[in-house]
Amino acid sequence: MTKSIFESVAGKAARNVLLIAVLALGGCNSTPDDETANWDAQKLYSEAKTLMNEGGYDEAIKMFEKLESRYPYGRYAQQAQLDTAYAYYKSSEPDLAILATERFIKLHPNHRDVDYAYYLKGLVNFNEDLGIFGDMTGKDLSQRDPRASREAFDTFRELAERFPESKYAEDSRLRMQYLVNSLASYEVHVARYYYRRSAYIAAINRAQAAIANYPNAPAHEEALFLLVKSYDKLGLADLRDDADRVMKQNFSDSRYLSGDNKDGRPWWQLWE
Repeated sequence: MTKSIFESVAGKAARNVLLIAVLALGGCNSTPDDETANWDAQKLYSEAKTLMNEGGYDEAIKMFEKLESRYPYGRYAQQAQLDTAYAYYKSSEPDLAILATERFIKLHPNHRDVDYAYYLKGLVNFNEDLGIFGDMTGKDLSQRDPRASREAFDTFRELAERFPESKYAEDSRLRMQYLVNSLASYEVHVARYYYRRSAYIAAINRAQAAIANYPNAPAHEEALFLLVKSYDKLGLADLRDDADRVMKQNFSDSRYLSGDNKDGRPWWQLWE
């Protein structure tokens, strides 16, 4: 009898301890001062949008996340995901912005605004790598990686191909053309870097990459001339003459073939 009473008391004590622990945990998770506790999805979205329009991107992101957590389904949650990506972009968080756009595209591939998600992703990468082409003087160009520009190009191309009637398609095509020219110029800059250091095979590879991967880019003129000069340095006369013939056919009045500088020197001597 004594044992039975003891076990009963011990059992109640254990249950009471467990109950206290559960209540304590519940108290830790509660947010009694949260003024948004009873807001519906529309109210949360409206307030988040106002914050974003006023430039309060960090606070807007928190509000969008709160909305999606409480109301994970429906149009407000979907729009919040898209607006979160834009807010990250405006708050100079490109990696998070790209992740947010990719998440939206994965979750809502048929959404009416999915073309905007592609456009925003391309825009983030486009602006992220603009500086790579701005100042190349005096820097080790072989160490520069235009990965973001390549990803921007691929994203804009996918948008233009999948949504040719999108209001973002034309701007995407224009940005693609800019990126083609910039990426070709980058390859030529690196080829020139290698040529200056007598790494002629590396120079040839980068010049050929510019010609093969970015058709009709303005940088082709210098790329061809780098091929002529590099083949000549390696004593590969046949390949040199072939490249020279192609260059003269396509750029018969090329500045690289003339002495039109103030001191009468050919242009290529300026960087050799």
